[in-house]
Amino acid sequence: MRHSWRSLLSRAHLRSRSNVPRHSPHHLSSLSNPSPRSPRRFASLFRTDPLRNSPPGLPFRAQVASLARPSSSFAARTFSSEPAVEVKDSDHAVLADAFARFEDSEDAAKKLKLVRNNVAVSDDVVLKVLESLSASPRAAGKFFDWVSVRHSERLSSKSYNLMLGVLGVNGFISEFWDLFETMKKRGYGMSGYVRDKVLETFEKEGRESDAEKLRGVFASGSVNNSVEKNPSGIYRIVKNEVWSEDVEKKLRELDVEFTTDVVKKVVENLATEPMKALMLFRWVEESGLFKHDKEKYNAMAIVLGREDCIDRFWKLVDEMKAAGYEMEMETYVKVLGRFCKRKMIKDAVYLYEFAMNGVDKPSAQECTFLLRKIAVSKDFDMGLFSRVVKVYTEKGNALTDSMLYTVLKSLDSVGRLGEFDRVLKVMQECGFLPGGNLRSKIAFRLSSTGKKDEASKFMDTLESSGLTSDFRTTASLIEGLCVSGDLEKVSDYFHEMVEKDAGSFASRALDSLVNAYCDKNRALDACRILKDCASNNELKPWHTTYKLLIKKLLAQGGFEDALTLLSLMKEHGFPPFLDPFIQHISKKGSKDDALAFLKAMTSKKFPSTSVFLQMFEAFFKVRRHNEAQELLSKCPRHIRNHADVLDLFCSKSKGTVAPAAA
Repeated sequence: MRHSWRSLLSRAHLRSRSNVPRHSPHHLSSLSNPSPRSPRRFASLFRTDPLRNSPPGLPFRAQVASLARPSSSFAARTFSSEPAVEVKDSDHAVLADAFARFEDSEDAAKKLKLVRNNVAVSDDVVLKVLESLSASPRAAGKFFDWVSVRHSERLSSKSYNLMLGVLGVNGFISEFWDLFETMKKRGYGMSGYVRDKVLETFEKEGRESDAEKLRGVFASGSVNNSVEKNPSGIYRIVKNEVWSEDVEKKLRELDVEFTTDVVKKVVENLATEPMKALMLFRWVEESGLFKHDKEKYNAMAIVLGREDCIDRFWKLVDEMKAAGYEMEMETYVKVLGRFCKRKMIKDAVYLYEFAMNGVDKPSAQECTFLLRKIAVSKDFDMGLFSRVVKVYTEKGNALTDSMLYTVLKSLDSVGRLGEFDRVLKVMQECGFLPGGNLRSKIAFRLSSTGKKDEASKFMDTLESSGLTSDFRTTASLIEGLCVSGDLEKVSDYFHEMVEKDAGSFASRALDSLVNAYCDKNRALDACRILKDCASNNELKPWHTTYKLLIKKLLAQGGFEDALTLLSLMKEHGFPPFLDPFIQHISKKGSKDDALAFLKAMTSKKFPSTSVFLQMFEAFFKVRRHNEAQELLSKCPRHIRNHADVLDLFCSKSKGTVAPAAA
């Protein structure tokens, strides 16, 4: 049973300290349900003769001529408002046609039932119909009258202004002023656009008295009852005074109708004084001034959605639900953002559950946002994480790879990768299994950051899920372990992978392994692993792997091991890798090293003459002329007598080197 709003007076200074909402379903006592004030009905407004409203000075012929002309169309500015329900494109056309065809509103309503039972009457639909009927003021008036009786909450300031413009430009003068007075009572003001259009019509038709009156309305500032100014008066009274019967009296004396727009704006303006906003909210309804609707409940929920009003927020949310109103997505987003900013993660999760049980459910992106916030919260609550995942999937949604990877990155950002296995299990319980690309990303991220135990658990989880042949993931795991420098673990996973005949994925993993060993100045170990895999397991290393390892072996004193790789390269169809050998031998090697290299690079006894020439030129370039001469002396006769070789040595002999032996 909800307490009377008056009891707030004695507790206005108190603030709730609870961080956990007492959110249990409960039914509230019946709320007073006064009939909302309806604007003046327009069914009778168009039975009058416009001649009656013509200024006395207008000639009779001109009056008759004005009747012969068709009614003027009043084109309103483009309005933007969010429809409260799903609107079909043809709803406004059905309504406009029905009220244009029938003289009586009841007949039009009957026609609507025959054509379509579920015509959605939203703010947008009302505006579109009035725009469609702007050239038929009688039909527009019938429709406006029907809406005021059946759907009065859909008559906004924009729809009033549109109807006011239709009356003003079509010669219904007394009705124009009557509607203007009604608008002021409801807290709506005449827009400048309507004023200019109607004033133009008054001046054109010679209605000087009405034109002067219209100018005077704006010049005298007597539009203080507009929707923009009414809330400020109410706001000042509530804001600056302690609530009392005197405050209630002052509010009544304002002679303002507490419409949805007025109450909503005042409540929003009192956001820094949530208890005063709540007292006004309760007083408006319990005084019989207006029955709260969806918009006012949502405005009040936004104001109360804060740490020091959390109990009252949940009470209002339950009350709104009991009254049959939905939480708008704008309300959800604003309050959730505030909860997350204030680290109120439990309340954020409860709010998400509430919203997911409504009609307008949060999107997948909003679910991911909340999962991220839970992951980086001060105390990671796996129970809250599980609740969000379960309510999301129970509503027919599927978890995605991007969701899990986003959570993984969030965990990593706060040093909680150790929690990943628990997160994955919760998502798996809800039917999720990561895709191939995501599995590779996860394996690499876990292993590269030094979380080898978590990486092992992840691989075990995949194996238990039937993904034992996922070599791509294993290759990514090995790459990550290589980055982290855990070479022993790398070797274990790699040999296991090779034994399972992983094919190209094993070659990829070998490349990472060779890089890692070489970075640790262990090129000789890397060479042994490569030769063992290539010889015994028919593994074909990449060409780039061979080239890298040869360079590292030569740099780390493994010349002979590097030579052995040349024969393996030939077996795998790769061209010989000459440059690093030639550079190495020319700077540090002997003639014997050069001969060993020349013999190792070909299956024949010696390679082509061009290779000898490159070797000679390299020696000359670093001024090792004696080594070049010694190598030449050991070369076969056809090389020593080759014209290009002779020319090279002759060009270097004049004052540079001794003549070569023939």
